[in-house]
Amino acid sequence: MPCYNSVPENRAVRRFKTITSPCEWVEDYRPGSCHPVHLGDVFNNGQHKVIRKLGHGSLSTVWLARDLRYNRYVALKILVSNVSASRNELQILGHIARVAPVEGMKYITQLLYEFEHVGPNGTHKCLVFEPRGPSVNTMVEELPQFNPRTGGMNVRYPPLMAKAILKQAAKALEFLHNNGIVHGDFQPGNMLFPLLDGGIESMSEDVLRQAEDEEARSISPPVRRKDGKKDMWAPRYLCVAQPMTPFTNYGESCKIKLCDMGSAYLLTDRPAKPVTPRGLGAPELVLTGPVDETLDIWSFACLVFELVTGRPLFYIPGYGDEEDEKDQYLLAITAQLGALPDGIFQNWKRSSLYFTPEKKLFNCEPGGMPEGEEPYIREQTSMEEMFDKAAPDLDEDEARKVKALIRRTLQYDPVKRPLPAEILLDPWFGETE
Repeated sequence: MPCYNSVPENRAVRRFKTITSPCEWVEDYRPGSCHPVHLGDVFNNGQHKVIRKLGHGSLSTVWLARDLRYNRYVALKILVSNVSASRNELQILGHIARVAPVEGMKYITQLLYEFEHVGPNGTHKCLVFEPRGPSVNTMVEELPQFNPRTGGMNVRYPPLMAKAILKQAAKALEFLHNNGIVHGDFQPGNMLFPLLDGGIESMSEDVLRQAEDEEARSISPPVRRKDGKKDMWAPRYLCVAQPMTPFTNYGESCKIKLCDMGSAYLLTDRPAKPVTPRGLGAPELVLTGPVDETLDIWSFACLVFELVTGRPLFYIPGYGDEEDEKDQYLLAITAQLGALPDGIFQNWKRSSLYFTPEKKLFNCEPGGMPEGEEPYIREQTSMEEMFDKAAPDLDEDEARKVKALIRRTLQYDPVKRPLPAEILLDPWFGETE
């Protein structure tokens, strides 16, 4: 019989040899976390056969599966066995289904049904969705004009395409906010393109199936423990995500939908700590913690900059220390948007490491400079200057409109941020048609 170690409880203790393939972290295969999946596995009493990996996140892996009972393809989202995340997503999707089922299908990826699966790492909630194409974050890399890639290419969406995506995203936000929902994780990775007109139902499984081929880099090298023992909690290999890029409609008629409502919440049931990505979070979320729908508006403005320029507005390198990361983010915000108002600034407990009592910047080094060393000052570049340096493919008049939209949306005062309906009336979006 194989020799197993005791149940792995400490996430910090690494059991496996390093895997460099672009997959989820292999150490997440442990009780309470990810379910081990192999191509060809079946779920829900033999109904769903896994044929392709579509992606992964911190709380789930997502697969294309063949529904053998109804002879169709579905997206199978297998959540970690910690059920709190799935309960939240199901609550939001259930709310949409009750209050606006028809309109919701226009803007939110449709949940077909759910079931549970028991595996070595616990009981996993499995959500079955309509299949969709790759995310907005992924698709830009696959556009024909960037393949093959050459040095010096600016990989970003063409202006009309970026504008169409953002306009649809604003309409989706308007729908959510009108129904008392905050998305909470509003980013390009949670916006999905549609599949080709007519879908993929007529395509054979052989065309869509992912190869179980390490040499083709479709799967990782074998998962091996450092101690050489067998492991009952991890798969034999990890699959490299292969989104449905070849089968995607990314033309002018495509309709973007939002996905991953695991971080969403109702305004009647606000979380203490939303999980909005640091580079898209409003400053009050970092410092004072109020939670409302205007957090999505701040994220939206950051995405306007990112999709048009091909660069993030606030890039924060990981320093390992959470407080240092917060400081770097707040320093980036003040550099690009101007000084924080007193009501927010006074909650920045470590501001004295960077600013004088008169709010004059004297240091940009995370955590402060060691005693005896000169403070470090980084060049202060405004949002408008960063936009111009990125040289987006816009004429001067359109560039002015985009910068004005970003500036009026990134308001420090949440009350002054425009509603989605007001954003949709902006002069730039008025030219989308």
